[in-house]
Amino acid sequence: MNRIELFKRHLTEKRAIKVIAGIDNFNEESVKNVINAAEMGGASAVDICFDEKIISMAKSMTSLPVFVSSIVPEELASAVKLGADAIEVGNFDALYRKGQRISAQNVLDIVNETLRLLDGQKTFICVTIPGHIDISEQISLAMKLEELSIDLIQTEGAATVTPDKAGARGLLQTAEVSISNTIELSRNTSIPVMTASGITTTTAPMAFAAGACAIGVGSCINKLNSVIAMIAVVKSLVESVNKSSEKHLINA
Repeated sequence: MNRIELFKRHLTEKRAIKVIAGIDNFNEESVKNVINAAEMGGASAVDICFDEKIISMAKSMTSLPVFVSSIVPEELASAVKLGADAIEVGNFDALYRKGQRISAQNVLDIVNETLRLLDGQKTFICVTIPGHIDISEQISLAMKLEELSIDLIQTEGAATVTPDKAGARGLLQTAEVSISNTIELSRNTSIPVMTASGITTTTAPMAFAAGACAIGVGSCINKLNSVIAMIAVVKSLVESVNKSSEKHLINA
């Protein structure tokens, strides 16, 4: 089976899990640990930065589909040549940490230029919808991306939230924006939606209940100090998501 076909199948079954190493994570050892955790924990894909050496390393050490994230069209097109199974316009959290914002038009410009550079080459493309823009603008952007035959859109929102509670309530606050964006986008576009930004084992089932076909998880895994702990979280996510998927199939 083609690598990306595994991810597509999990999308259809509403149980896809993409583990994110980080768009600005160029630490080879750190990325290697995240990839190992994703592979051993049973995730559906890994998401890494654009770096020729890291892409080569990822492709050689895992059978999972490898997403490469960037906001630079030339890097995204180059990633395909380097063997990326999928490319993603995003993730934007690294920009937000620097106090920057990205507009819907910025995203559309990046997508159009990337498509021009790919020159018809068929590639699985995911696009992150900025979580800080008005929901009507998010929907409008999603519809334009649908016209461009984009394969997947990813929601976000944690960068716009500062939790004021600890424990489960804090986790819910962090994920609330991304999940609510998922509800609106899944209702207004036929593109599969992946919920990311602040998603954990606690909130993952809520994302799928909101209409997601996939989740993207980063900091709850890549910030951990040991591979064993990372694997445990991925396995917990997979178990939680599979239960949600089984309920979906039963009720379908």
